[in-house]
Amino acid sequence: MDIKSKPRAGAWLVLGGLSLSILAIFILRTALARAGSPARLFDIFDTLTLAGAAVVLLAGGFRRLRRLDWLLGLALGGVLGALLPLASLYSPYPPIFGPVQPWLHALYRAASLAVTAWGGLSILRLGGPVALKAALPDLPRALKSLAFGALVGLPLALLNAAALSLLNRQPFNWQPPFAAAPHAPQPAVGEEVFYRLTLLGLFWLALRKTWPARSAAWLAGVLALLVHNYAHFDALFVEQPLFALAYGAVVALLWGLPPTLLALRRDLEAAAGFHWMQDAFRFLAGF
Repeated sequence: MDIKSKPRAGAWLVLGGLSLSILAIFILRTALARAGSPARLFDIFDTLTLAGAAVVLLAGGFRRLRRLDWLLGLALGGVLGALLPLASLYSPYPPIFGPVQPWLHALYRAASLAVTAWGGLSILRLGGPVALKAALPDLPRALKSLAFGALVGLPLALLNAAALSLLNRQPFNWQPPFAAAPHAPQPAVGEEVFYRLTLLGLFWLALRKTWPARSAAWLAGVLALLVHNYAHFDALFVEQPLFALAYGAVVALLWGLPPTLLALRRDLEAAAGFHWMQDAFRFLAGF
């Protein structure tokens, strides 16, 4: 093996520090939840990712952004913020600081998503591991990737809906397709921007100076996958922690690994298309 492909001094220390920090958040939040009502895991990691994006931008990362990047962040935040008060198939969780008026929640969603997207795009311009065709700009290829990801995700979307029906002991309760489809970008696009663009990029920034380029990208992808996947199970960690670990591992393999591979091997649009299909079919089936 070429010495240049080997981890440098301190590589395992950096990886171990990141891993232990993530683990500490899960353990501390679970312990606090046994005696109170702490913030959800998603709220905690969303806020940390937002803070990391802000640090990247304030440390000079904003200078790497192009005019298109600023517009993309505004568009993503604006669209998902505007869609939030229109949700009818699910009840949006309040922000980490507590329930607020719908318009203020929408404004916070728009602003936080825009800043997080700008941070992720700044990392992308630095050579980050996740591509975004819309930032080239190449809209036709971006749309093709969205469609490709959705097609890849269709079989697993069917499996996901069937599993939800079985676990909840509920039959499908079909909803209007034109109601389900616009609800799906909220979790699909929003979470992909937060976790597989920006959080993955932040992990990559921490790893890239001590790990070979390819290893840093894949390790960052795995860390982001685990955070995003297990953040879904904050209640289950309190009730049945061992089952949460085992069940979460299956979910990570089936529904976390594919979008991670799509993001790292293709682009973020493909990962978002995969994620959108999971949520669109879940909403369509009434879950």
